[in-house]
Amino acid sequence: MKRKTGQDRSVTSRWRPATQAVRGGTARSEYGETSEALFLTSGYSYDRAADAAARFAGEQAGMTYSRLQNPTVEMLEQRIALLEGAEACRSMATGMAAMTAALLCQLEHGDHVVAGRAAFGSCRWLTDTLLPKFGIATTIVDGRDTDAWRDAIRPNTKLFFFETPANPTLDIVDMAAVCGIARAAGVTTVVDNAFASPMLQRPLEYGADIVAYSATKMMDGQGRVLAGAVCGREEFIEKTLLGFTRNTGPTLSAFNAWVVLKGLETLDLRIRRQSDNALAVATFLEDRVATLYPGLASHPQHALAMQQMAAGGTIIALTVDDGRSQAHALLDALALIDISNNIGDSRSLMTHPASTTHAGLSEDVRQDMGVTEGLLRLNVGLEDPADLIDDLDQALRVAGL
Repeated sequence: MKRKTGQDRSVTSRWRPATQAVRGGTARSEYGETSEALFLTSGYSYDRAADAAARFAGEQAGMTYSRLQNPTVEMLEQRIALLEGAEACRSMATGMAAMTAALLCQLEHGDHVVAGRAAFGSCRWLTDTLLPKFGIATTIVDGRDTDAWRDAIRPNTKLFFFETPANPTLDIVDMAAVCGIARAAGVTTVVDNAFASPMLQRPLEYGADIVAYSATKMMDGQGRVLAGAVCGREEFIEKTLLGFTRNTGPTLSAFNAWVVLKGLETLDLRIRRQSDNALAVATFLEDRVATLYPGLASHPQHALAMQQMAAGGTIIALTVDDGRSQAHALLDALALIDISNNIGDSRSLMTHPASTTHAGLSEDVRQDMGVTEGLLRLNVGLEDPADLIDDLDQALRVAGL
């Protein structure tokens, strides 16, 4: 079934991202509401039995069941697709539902996956634990090493999977080079773009086939709901991904979709202001501790990051010398910044990945990824950066830094 939103895609696709983030995908009911309507319904009725049959056969436009279609959810999917520059988008209940669906919908026993080593802990669980259970082999490479991707390709390699910037070490993958290698070998590329959002980088423009998101992060950006999204060609979304989600049910609720729609309206403003704040905070931190931030000239891949990204993003990685005890001491001394494992929030948040987001991985894997006991991940929010710097300054002193 061809989805409809009440808008002409040939017109909306020409809008600039800030406009798309506010108006893209909007479909108004007969009441003419200006804000998107919230459709809280599980099912839909039909005028005739033949209409139900035609809809289920894909011969008639219309909704059948909210596990498959919902007007509010569809507006969100259209808006994210426009922002991403993708032909289509399918939303999910969470970011990890999006990552899982993007991989499993196109993989089968005997396939091989190459994945970047630096990744969110649950994404490494997918590649290291889940896929091998189904007879899908995985090879982990240093995503920064372009040659490593080429060298890892086997005759049965089906997919490349990576994050850039990566969580939490902020490794940058050269998307044009790696996606070019994949395309030449007939390999599909899936990119997790949650750290940047489509406002800072659009992987499809660098040759990626599929872009996956935790929309919980910057898209909602205010710590309210969970959501995910997968973007790509319409043929992939409708013929490969849809069958998987139709039958496994990682469905995004209409309410959560509505909240993310509201979040997207301010995404451009928030991520640019938070990136400016993050640069100011990172500039302060690098004089005190080992600091990685893509927007800093000291980042080893700064030039590549700024080639691919419109700004450095909201995340900073910093490392203290004395391991977990000193990292926890710094966290415990914070007065303004919250200890929290979320990111992309309008509030500044900091966590110790080795004991939270990546605690489920073995110590050897964490070390290989660069997730050391002294590593801290800081999400910089919308507060005044001077207040954040003051808080970090006193916390660093308490921790002996």
